[in-house]
Amino acid sequence: MPDRPCPQRGLERVSPYVPGKPIDEVKREYGLDDVIKLASNENPLGVSPKALAAMHEAIERVNLYPDASSHDLRTAIGRHFDLPLDHVAVGNGADDLILQLSMAGLDEGDRVVVSRSSFPIYDLYAHVMRADVVKTPLAAGHRIDLDAMADAIDERTKLVYVCNPNNPTGTIVHADAVDRFLERVPDCVVVVFDEAYREMVDDDDFPATVDLVRAGRPNVVVLRTFSKVYGLAGIRLGYALAHPDLVATLMRVKTIFNVNRAAQAAGIAALDDADFLARSVDANRAGRRFLYDAFERLGLEYAESHTNFVLVRIGPRAEAIQQALLAAGVIVRPCCGYDLPAFLRVSIGTPAENERLVSALERSLDER
Repeated sequence: MPDRPCPQRGLERVSPYVPGKPIDEVKREYGLDDVIKLASNENPLGVSPKALAAMHEAIERVNLYPDASSHDLRTAIGRHFDLPLDHVAVGNGADDLILQLSMAGLDEGDRVVVSRSSFPIYDLYAHVMRADVVKTPLAAGHRIDLDAMADAIDERTKLVYVCNPNNPTGTIVHADAVDRFLERVPDCVVVVFDEAYREMVDDDDFPATVDLVRAGRPNVVVLRTFSKVYGLAGIRLGYALAHPDLVATLMRVKTIFNVNRAAQAAGIAALDDADFLARSVDANRAGRRFLYDAFERLGLEYAESHTNFVLVRIGPRAEAIQQALLAAGVIVRPCCGYDLPAFLRVSIGTPAENERLVSALERSLDER
């Protein structure tokens, strides 16, 4: 017997996810009073007012456990997408649902296919279940390569994650490519379309994946979140749309009260706040255009984004520039963990924050 407690074998391959640095940490580390965070793709307009009011009301009853089934929230989401309740699962953020998918669908030795430059939580939870992760390279234009993903599927494959728009590149794959891809995917392989940034997409050829769920496709899951466009990152709320059989497996492995009372109330109210949604999308579109113009003026390559962030190529000095921006009180996301060491991922902020970023970036480029 070992002489000390030993973790399960899957942890040997797990590297903990490292989020963007918090503002307070940067203030302490650099002795700064004024720091802006453009690293975690949060909504610079704040919170949906309707959701905020609903949370205030719900807080008065936090002495009571929330509804474990999140019935009213799931009903509201289903109504929003014209789907029955049993087609909807909810989680403590979309990453909670990724964990549920891993727990419900993976055995030791199974395989998960992901893009080499995509959301690292897919890898983490696959490894926790002692599954193997197969990574495919990006295609031209920093897009996910669906042909390479289809080629990577074999008899051991159980899950495929298609992050669309992709994080950290901000790029999308179109409907025709998704149709061709799904024709090659066996019915026993679950395809997860992670669409955390869907509301910000400006492209008529974006795939209508929810239609696949409505049509009864048994191996398609669509993930969405309230963290981005609805401004609810701090309460952690995501949802999945899928065939009832898939939803039932998630309900079996989820923690009992995985979505708290305030989050359930906020989600219902946020779906009804069309004005905040529209203002967020419009502000994001304007901020994205501002950053494009600035990067072009500075001679920096960037990926065309359909999200609230832009991936920009800095080159071999990317890490040094990121550190210089930190010292100037501007937090952006380095992309070494995404296998893109020459790039930084920059969230779109308020107009003032975007201007401050560009000024600090220009000074940092000139100084080095």
